[in-house]
Amino acid sequence: MEGAAASSEGLRYAEYARVPTGAGKGQAELDRGLARTMIAVGLGVATVAFAGRYAFHLWKPLEQAITETAKRISTSSLSSYYKGGFEQKMSRREASLILGVSPSAGKAKIRTAHRRIMILNHPDKG
Repeated sequence: MEGAAASSEGLRYAEYARVPTGAGKGQAELDRGLARTMIAVGLGVATVAFAGRYAFHLWKPLEQAITETAKRISTSSLSSYYKGGFEQKMSRREASLILGVSPSAGKAKIRTAHRRIMILNHPDKG
């Protein structure tokens, strides 16, 4: 019995130790597939890098053009509010400048302009 157990145990280990004839070919296929994947990943990274470089080269002239255009537009022209100082007692001229109407405007136009500014500056807006 002891001899039979030893021989069966030896056969069991021999099954695992023995390499089938097609296994070497499977490993070569796996290595080729891995190499193809690594080449594809490398080419993808290179493509993204060159595209990024090209985009940065295009951005420099655009950035300069945007900066120059922004400098040309003065900030005071963007705002329609009156920037002047206030007098001790508000005059009709100063009130018309703040509201954005002419000094000879009628009551209805003054009310409309006042309402517009009050709505724009109201804390519950939005």
